Amino acid sequence: MKPEANEFLKSLRQAIIQGQVEEAGPLAERSLEAGFLPLEIIEKACVPAIDEVGRLWEAGDYFLPELIAGAEAMKAAMSVLQSALKASGQSLQSSGRIVIGTVEGDIHDIGKNLVASMLRANSFEVIDLGADVKVEKFVEVAIQEKAEIIALSALLTTTMVNQKKVIDFLVNRGLREKFKVMVGGAPVTARWAREIGADGYGESAVQAVAVARNLLTGKGEQS
Repeated sequence: MKPEANEFLKSLRQAIIQGQVEEAGPLAERSLEAGFLPLEIIEKACVPAIDEVGRLWEAGDYFLPELIAGAEAMKAAMSVLQSALKASGQSLQSSGRIVIGTVEGDIHDIGKNLVASMLRANSFEVIDLGADVKVEKFVEVAIQEKAEIIALSALLTTTMVNQKKVIDFLVNRGLREKFKVMVGGAPVTARWAREIGADGYGESAVQAVAVARNLLTGKGEQS
């Protein structure tokens, strides 16, 4: 492999960091053409790039548009690379399977969509139920999809109680130990998460990824 081939990886990494959605996919293809394996591209370019996007967001150097663009660029690159993996009979190791949605009575989904995008960008399998999701639906799909985490979003103080209702439903059905439950949304706090018995709370989309990872690696609640 020629030394200049590494420039494709560097360019792909920068495209994701800079949120260049239209360039990310083609750069992933050129990296494959240069002889890099799909997993190699993911490990050397994509993962470091999305980690840097998260770091810049947490540091206050990136704002919501940059965070969204970075996640979309990562998605574009991963679409190409996952197709290549499938064609070669390989698959990307999943970080975990998550059912996510905005709780019943709440139609707001921008924050939930961003969390879902960041989770996907970090190799989680995400089943997005959308907004105004009934309590029973979260549990039904989580069982059906063999999910490990149920993620509940609420943007209104009046609908926060429905996060608790999902947890109560799990308890009443003897299913509480089967799933980790994480909560988030503008009015939601770490204190509220503790009060209702949630396993984790994410203040931002980037933090939600860390919470999910910690829950599945046995490090406990992240708040």
